[in-house]
Amino acid sequence: MSDITRRQAIVGGAGAAAGALAHTPAARAAKPPRVVDVAIVGAGLAGLTAASDLVRAGHSVVVLEARDRVGGRTLNHPVGRGEVVEVGGQWVGPAQTRILARARSLGVRTFKTYTAGAQIFDYKGKLTQFSGLIPPLPEPDASDFNQALGRIVSLESKVPLDRPWTAPDGNALDSQTFESFKLANTQTDGARFLIDLATEAVFAAEPRDLSCLHALFYFNSGTGIIFLTSTAGGAQDSRFVGGSQLISIRLAERLGRRVVLRAPVRRITQGQRGVVISSDAGSWSAKRAIVAIAPALAGRIDYEPSLPAQRDGLTQRVPQGSVIKYEAVYPTPFWRRAGLNGYANSDRSPVGFTYDNSPPSGKPGVLLGFVVGRQARQLSLRSVSSRRNAVLASFARLFGAEAARPSQLIEYNWSAEPFTRGCYVGYMPPGVWSDFGAALRSPVGRLHWAGTETAEVFNGYMDGAVRSGERAAAEVAAKL
Repeated sequence: MSDITRRQAIVGGAGAAAGALAHTPAARAAKPPRVVDVAIVGAGLAGLTAASDLVRAGHSVVVLEARDRVGGRTLNHPVGRGEVVEVGGQWVGPAQTRILARARSLGVRTFKTYTAGAQIFDYKGKLTQFSGLIPPLPEPDASDFNQALGRIVSLESKVPLDRPWTAPDGNALDSQTFESFKLANTQTDGARFLIDLATEAVFAAEPRDLSCLHALFYFNSGTGIIFLTSTAGGAQDSRFVGGSQLISIRLAERLGRRVVLRAPVRRITQGQRGVVISSDAGSWSAKRAIVAIAPALAGRIDYEPSLPAQRDGLTQRVPQGSVIKYEAVYPTPFWRRAGLNGYANSDRSPVGFTYDNSPPSGKPGVLLGFVVGRQARQLSLRSVSSRRNAVLASFARLFGAEAARPSQLIEYNWSAEPFTRGCYVGYMPPGVWSDFGAALRSPVGRLHWAGTETAEVFNGYMDGAVRSGERAAAEVAAKL
């Protein structure tokens, strides 16, 4: 296949899982609400984790998922011979203990990201091979970047994970963008480019989009900017055999008919004795509810009574990042023969960075390219053929003419996904932590909030999603 593929797929046992889940006809919406202890909105890692913990504690649950699949922002895609790649979240690092523990309990193994060989730095029209974490810059740019990195590292550790706005100079940090911080703390083009690159890689957003306080909180939440931008030993250390979506698939298999697909939640009504969750698949009455979706999506549900102003204001101010993932499939990972590991950074559009995303067997070869932030927003406005040509031109420039001839080019634009509206994660622009941050995790009556955006540790990552589900389940169990 040579056309760009946009089909969503559940693989690695997903067919059996989907068959075991409840596909409730919309006609049943007219029936009286079914009764459970806890209703959960969203069958991503957060919602499925919360449901699993509550069921283990002896409570009845239902998980309502808008899509026709489970996994949220994790999604597998077949590439032939029973192998898959992930078009959503995929990597895990050694410090991300909660997602790793869940995976082990479900029999999902990990394998290392391919790192043997040289990396490519495409900067100012010149391709340079290098090793190590930081691409080679000329002086004085290299020294300028190193001092700025040191400044970031010294500040990030001072941001409290539970109440970031209480950090020293928290109001000042939250009153500026990370772009303003970058400009005030660097002097050279090279240093500024690497900060841009790191920001785009970690947030799928531009430094101008983010509160400086949020950037520092996020780095600290993930054990530091160095860990988050590292491959071996860092946040991109490993992947899951069978794809990251397999974790959600197996969680859902264990929950069985408690998971209801094609059930977008439209309305949540709170009363003195409980809540009623109204969806396209019917209504459920529960003692408590967990909303385990991104704040931007949670704000699109109709609440009765209306949410408090601070919580409603929060949902209006936490946009999702912008990313399009491209996976070019080849018979073999040919770049390895040239002594390259598939990792590249570039200052030329549209692809800013690449990875070797081949399955554990090494066949087929898969080259993963990220288009993020402003570049993703601009590229999405172009035609399919124009996008394809631009992406393959980036691959060919970095890895040679063979890279322009994949057997398949998979595209997934998360901003166009109606029940996600962007990836990797929702982020805080200036002022949001200071004025609305207290509402992020605080329950509203019988409503509790989960999702990776609510995590204190590894916010934005699969590990953070699991941690948020565990926290929300514990909150609810304590109230039941």
